[in-house]
Amino acid sequence: MTVPTEHDDAINAQILTISEDLVAGFHEHPFHIIAEKSGTPLETVLERIRAMVEAGVIRRVRQTLLATKLAHGALVAWKVPEEKLNAAFDFMSKEDPFSGHIVIRSTDSEVSGSVYRLWTTLKVPQGESLDEHATLLTKLVGAEEYLLMPANGVFSLGVGHMRRRTLGPGAKIDEPAEMMTTTTVKLTDEEWKVLLAMKEELQPDEIVADPWLGRAEIAGVSLERFLEVAQGLNEKKVIGRFSTFLEHTKPSDTGKRVTRFNGLFHWAVPKGREIEAGAQVGRHHCMTHCYWREGGPLFGDVNIMGVVHGTEKDGVMAHKAAIDKHLESVGIPVSYTNVFWGGRSEITPSEISPIAYKEFHEKYGKA
Repeated sequence: MTVPTEHDDAINAQILTISEDLVAGFHEHPFHIIAEKSGTPLETVLERIRAMVEAGVIRRVRQTLLATKLAHGALVAWKVPEEKLNAAFDFMSKEDPFSGHIVIRSTDSEVSGSVYRLWTTLKVPQGESLDEHATLLTKLVGAEEYLLMPANGVFSLGVGHMRRRTLGPGAKIDEPAEMMTTTTVKLTDEEWKVLLAMKEELQPDEIVADPWLGRAEIAGVSLERFLEVAQGLNEKKVIGRFSTFLEHTKPSDTGKRVTRFNGLFHWAVPKGREIEAGAQVGRHHCMTHCYWREGGPLFGDVNIMGVVHGTEKDGVMAHKAAIDKHLESVGIPVSYTNVFWGGRSEITPSEISPIAYKEFHEKYGKA
């Protein structure tokens, strides 16, 4: 009997509603947690997730990290000549492991920042320079300019496409979101070994009841020690969530899409009210990401940014209208707002390994 692999199959949807972003932190048996929370037998959870990975419906299964606490990072807007835009996209998505969430964006109307079509996230290991890496990428892809926008705070960080599909505009948690800091955390050599072994995506044959057994071997420690160090990392708040990432930028083999539109929302709020405003925007369930970032005069002095996905453009805009109305209702003025729509995109986890960074710069540093 063929195992159903579409995301909207009833059992798959039940599993994905939990597995996308509701398994927070590190767990010895993450698939058991998914089974328990979704009310689905463990054997079915393993079978369905494995099948969806093999079908490409789920693009990766992995333990995420809070990379903002482990590496220096920024959102980067790139000004690239139109004729070089797709080649720059290809290089960053295929050759640069430190660039992730690579998206070609556009606006509905011409504004000063509209010429910055290529948007990426960038991470570099602790002690390395974002500017140095971005300058090298500028030469390699023929970019004209770039703007680094590090996160000063994080208000929302989760995916959950399945559970967000039925959300109405304005749906939000009862209290303002808490801001997570981006202060980096120092780790021991052993902690790095465990962390680097843990973070790589699970292959289909690793989607089993005890997924960390093989990763302990890679880290060169016993399973007991692996779990002990992992729990310590959890307590240091550098572990994100255990997650199944849906392929939401491309259709499945049968043409079904998880989402069709994603909007990068920009709001400029008064200086000194960034935390207050971010907490109000981040409390809305539709936000998959929400940050305090400084865009400067090129982007209307924007300081609150976030991403919303949806199957219809009007639906995405309805979410934004609800947030705009909410900000007004709580007395937070907005001097500028805009939407940068996502087009061609490739979503990859950014590398944070110092070894990989050194190898990249040895290979390309003479560009």
